[in-house]
Amino acid sequence: MIDHMAPTEPAAEVAAVALTVSDAAAAARFFEAALDFEVLPDDRHRAGTAAKSVTVRLGAETIVLEECLPPGRPVPADSRSHDLWFQHVAIVVSDIRAACDRLNAHGVQHTSPAPQRLPAWNRNAGGIEASYFRGPDGHPLELISFPPDKGDARWHSTERLFLGIDHTAIAVASTDAGLRFYRDGLGLNVRGRSENWGPEQERLSGVPGARVRITSLRGAAGPGVEFLHYLSPATGRPNPPDSRPEDLWHVETRFQTTDLDGVLRRLRTVVPGTGVTAGAGGALRLRDPDGHALSIAPANRCA
Repeated sequence: MIDHMAPTEPAAEVAAVALTVSDAAAAARFFEAALDFEVLPDDRHRAGTAAKSVTVRLGAETIVLEECLPPGRPVPADSRSHDLWFQHVAIVVSDIRAACDRLNAHGVQHTSPAPQRLPAWNRNAGGIEASYFRGPDGHPLELISFPPDKGDARWHSTERLFLGIDHTAIAVASTDAGLRFYRDGLGLNVRGRSENWGPEQERLSGVPGARVRITSLRGAAGPGVEFLHYLSPATGRPNPPDSRPEDLWHVETRFQTTDLDGVLRRLRTVVPGTGVTAGAGGALRLRDPDGHALSIAPANRCA
């Protein structure tokens, strides 16, 4: 690990996660009916394009559903959790079995055969329960429930079934390369680490023989970013070099910062060769070392 470089100002934080979908209105109805998201009244078309955007919110966190016309390629039918285009959104629930029952009632496709409780021997993750499933367009999503000694205090509420978004998880080929980009470049702080293996992890991820190094990072606010570094099997496929925002596997983590120039300058210092393109609303768009899409925008002006 390369923990010698402590994050310094300026820093970025996650403002939203954007999913490319085939039908934004239909996807919004799914998030509302199955997962208790609120559909925000800012349905809009992006100027000069055929893209339509709908924002949904759960608690303090938001997902942006981006519809492009014509739509791009679908999520590969054989997509697995260790493929490097894999990215999921982790939705916190107060009762994971009741949440799975709700999803079953909506005919949701589960990746995990049932909720998995990580074993007590795993000091940093033991007691966490989780289950993977797919949204209408095949996007990976996760239900997660925290025991009393883990997770943010608000994740222990029992007032609602679906509570909010804890993090977005990305498959990475190298933890160190990910840390150089997200910690040393974007300024996120490492908040936790674990190494997960065994039958529970295999069933959770749907990958036989899975041994996963997990690193959790966060900004000052917003959901975290979690690395999923599959030590075994190390056979995940790379992100297709011709990936486009119209493709349905496209996920964009949207960051914001009070010092866009400073974050970009530091990122280019620690990760030379980082390419950047201009986006809407003053945002800059780029890709991390594994090809995951992200944008960085001035605070309160996210695209």
